[in-house]
Amino acid sequence: MRRFLLFLVAFVTFLGVNAQTNTGNIEGVITTPEGNPVPNVNITIKGKKKHAVTNEKGYFEFTEIPYGEYTLIYSFEGETSQEVPVTVPPVSSEAAKYNLSLNARELKEVIVRIGGSINQGTARIGKSNIPIMDLPQAVTIIGQSTIENQQAQRLSDVIKNVNGVYLGGARASTQETFYARGYNLGNTNTFKNGFRVNSGAMPEMSAIESVEVLKGGAALLYGNVAPGGIINMVTKKPRFNFGGEVNMRVGSYDLYKPSVDIYGPISQSVAYRLNGTYEKANSYRNGVHSERYYVNPSLLFKLSDKTKLLVQGDYLQHEFTPDFGIGSMNADASKPAAVGGKKVTPVSRNTFFGAPWQYAKTTQATASLELNHQFNDRWALNALGGYQNYERDYFSTERIQADINGKFLRPLGKTNNKEDYLTGQLNLNGDVKTGAVGHKLLIGADVEKVTSTALASDIATVVPKGIYDSINLLDPTMYVRRTDMPQANWITSTKTPVTRFGAYVQDLVSLSEKFKLLAGVRWSFQQSDRSKTTTLATNAVKEGAVFQIDKAFSPRIGLVYQPTNHTTAFASYSNSFSPNSGLDIDSNTLKPSIIDQFEIGVKNDFFDGLLSANLTIYRIINNNLSQPIQSFRNGDPVVGTTTLRELTGQTTSDGIEIDLKSQPIKGWDVLAGYSYNNMRYTNTSGKIGSYVEDERLVNSPAHTANATTFYTFQDGSVKGLKLGAGFYYVGERNAGWNTTYSDNNGTLNDRLFQVKGFATVDVSAGYTFQKWSLLAKLSNITNTFNYYIHENYSINPIPPRSFVVTAAFKF
Repeated sequence: MRRFLLFLVAFVTFLGVNAQTNTGNIEGVITTPEGNPVPNVNITIKGKKKHAVTNEKGYFEFTEIPYGEYTLIYSFEGETSQEVPVTVPPVSSEAAKYNLSLNARELKEVIVRIGGSINQGTARIGKSNIPIMDLPQAVTIIGQSTIENQQAQRLSDVIKNVNGVYLGGARASTQETFYARGYNLGNTNTFKNGFRVNSGAMPEMSAIESVEVLKGGAALLYGNVAPGGIINMVTKKPRFNFGGEVNMRVGSYDLYKPSVDIYGPISQSVAYRLNGTYEKANSYRNGVHSERYYVNPSLLFKLSDKTKLLVQGDYLQHEFTPDFGIGSMNADASKPAAVGGKKVTPVSRNTFFGAPWQYAKTTQATASLELNHQFNDRWALNALGGYQNYERDYFSTERIQADINGKFLRPLGKTNNKEDYLTGQLNLNGDVKTGAVGHKLLIGADVEKVTSTALASDIATVVPKGIYDSINLLDPTMYVRRTDMPQANWITSTKTPVTRFGAYVQDLVSLSEKFKLLAGVRWSFQQSDRSKTTTLATNAVKEGAVFQIDKAFSPRIGLVYQPTNHTTAFASYSNSFSPNSGLDIDSNTLKPSIIDQFEIGVKNDFFDGLLSANLTIYRIINNNLSQPIQSFRNGDPVVGTTTLRELTGQTTSDGIEIDLKSQPIKGWDVLAGYSYNNMRYTNTSGKIGSYVEDERLVNSPAHTANATTFYTFQDGSVKGLKLGAGFYYVGERNAGWNTTYSDNNGTLNDRLFQVKGFATVDVSAGYTFQKWSLLAKLSNITNTFNYYIHENYSINPIPPRSFVVTAAFKF
């Protein structure tokens, strides 16, 4: 197999030579033949305890090396190490060139992880070897340096660097819900290493190397996904050189988090990696606690020069206090008995309305196999298989909705949800030519089997109507709060199996040096079997009435124009499908909604990659929005409410996104973005149960923006000092529930309210000396007070001003 060569431009220089110590420095830059830097390449000096890793510009350096002959060893991501001889001081001032053989596919994966440009390399989530610059679609990748610099605790800490993708809600603080381009990115749109994962478990960031966001439609690759975009977390992989890190993180509200990450070779053909962490913390919210355990082992087997097998697993256990925040109150004096509404409860940020015993216990275990085989320099096979087990045991007071005077009847919720998830993927990638026309082919298939199990309790009978007690949100002394934990039993278990299958083909056709065409189609099949409910006391089984099969074709086509090697203009069309629940006018299950997306954009790299600037404009139209039927089959109008549905409504999402990234000088990184989105109802029936046209959907801010910068001093007495800052803005949002018609005469059921936009600012400072580092961050320095809102009952204040410090040792 022909190898992909790196040209290693190693300028062996003699800097700051001291005649008495006779030492010098070894420094170099690793680039591809196209001149792109390669980060994350490991370099060691053979026989010495000296280790370096190339930075975002592919640069590495060894300081104060005594005169002599040495051998540098280069390796990354499981590749067999390569040895290169060097001399200190250099024999001449001429640049010496060395060759390092690396697999083309792996090289692209490495380039993308931290690289200076946001447009270089490939994204794993794309399933193919198509360079980002050739994709007619917006892609954002947040690399390990950003994750470490910002000391990310949760996925939301990373996602806030991606413009147009934002944390929209956190129901009871049990999970994070993200939105993009006006659409909710739930379980179907969240992935880890290309596998769909349950978003109910908050992922552990210490094991994540990068986070990829493929914006817009991805139905061709993944089937039933919302059109706003998909998120893929890429975990750290084994390496054939020994290394790792131990660190300790502490912060406000008694945060303690030790972590360890160790990797290295077991033999010439087997490498390992082990990540692990423990986290314990209280909260700025009174009475809220959290404790987490996480472990992530992995093994890499080099079965041959052409074949590799990656085995990974992880286990997360998270026990924490469910927290519905401060809730809402009725603000309509004409309806004093109503609860909840348009007024956020006017209490302090730390006020907690829950019970002292309430809990949520989440566990998630995953295991996966990934086989990569390179048939030759043109064809490669990627096969993946995975299993996930998820469970949440939950018992809590919930849904904080009070009347106009603040009276709140605390309801109880007790649930246990489990999910067993099996998946497999097969992807064949090829680089072929038909005459003078080049093709990058992707042929693949995937299958998923998800079995969800939900336990229901007798809490509503143990506690009459499920109401725990009464309290007053404004006056804690008005009632004596109950503090005991009721004893409830599980009474039923309901299993719901869902099977998904998809087959797809995609081709990137190089029509000429400047024009490329991306075209493909997927056929998806989704079957929701009848649920089976077992009464635990008698083992009697009752089968559900709904059996649903959805089928859909998802095409994609895009045209790419590249006037130079540093500029891409593109236009694309794709569609996706969204399954619907309910029955139509003939009592048949509803067909899926088909959602069309149109996107145009420009990707630019200026000044030899020192500045990347991308612009994307899109329109997403759901022409088959489900809403109540307007009339029966015989023509009679619907009087009152009905559960029958029809696909006659429409939503439209228009938007613009701007991405900027720059490394103007060595050690200085800048990342920024802005997005505008207008997601609204554009066609509704105006009948009972339907929505109001031109109303913006909830949790869909018009404006979001982000900007971060970090600078590390390279020379002098402050060498190793790092300074950084971040700015994040989320605009005004609609919250609650979108307005619906309560009758056929135009009367509105108005449960919508607005939440002001907010901006937060973080500052960071750190210092690195040899293998030791210390990094501190002060978040929300202005102590901004705002909310994340799930409907109108889980209203969680954003964290106040707080600090976190991480001390680390790399070996």
